[in-house]
Amino acid sequence: MKQVPLPSDIRLHLKSRTLELVYADGTFELTAEFLRVHSPSAEVRGHGIGNGTLQTGKRHVGIKGVEPSGNYALKIIFDDGHDSGLYTWEYLHDLSHNQQQYWDAYLKALEEAGASRDGGLIARSH
Repeated sequence: MKQVPLPSDIRLHLKSRTLELVYADGTFELTAEFLRVHSPSAEVRGHGIGNGTLQTGKRHVGIKGVEPSGNYALKIIFDDGHDSGLYTWEYLHDLSHNQQQYWDAYLKALEEAGASRDGGLIARSH
């Protein structure tokens, strides 16, 4: 089994609403919005493949706190009340290293759904 690299440092920046993860190969800042819309919780991911719920209106979400969950994950507590996702070290490493790809896919999904980062649907002119 491949050993998942653990961050050597984790810093929560409340003002900029980012979580900074320091790995041997670089430092990554993940925004609260990015982490919230990619939450591994059943509420976001669904209970099976393709059952996820597109998260909208999370542009201004913040992080209230971060707690370790055993030796394998972080629990991130968001200021919108969401706190049920456990971000494993493997998942955080993946999010950090593939952030742009995931973000682009999220923005595309929002666009296809006619939804917005600010919430609600975007009016489209014909």
